[in-house]
Amino acid sequence: MADKKENKINIEIDPEVAEGQYSNLAIINHSVSEFVVDFVNIMPGNPKSKVKSRIVLTPQHAKRLAQALADNVRKFESMHGDIKDYDKPPIPLNFGPTGQA
Repeated sequence: MADKKENKINIEIDPEVAEGQYSNLAIINHSVSEFVVDFVNIMPGNPKSKVKSRIVLTPQHAKRLAQALADNVRKFESMHGDIKDYDKPPIPLNFGPTGQA
């Protein structure tokens, strides 16, 4: 039987990226070829905020991310109980031009 070579991926992370960015709002837009996810940190009492990080994905990778996130939420809840979704008033999003199809 022939030896199988393992496909290994070497992933590195810069220290600045490893610190992460806190986000309490994600804004998702899409076109036929990509999904754009903007991560924002909105602070109470501060009406202005900036996008902290933007991730651009293919539709296939967006679907895989959604499935992986749902799977991890299920695993988290099986260990720690249901994640409560508190009712909050909608955040008005008034920035940039509005898109048209």
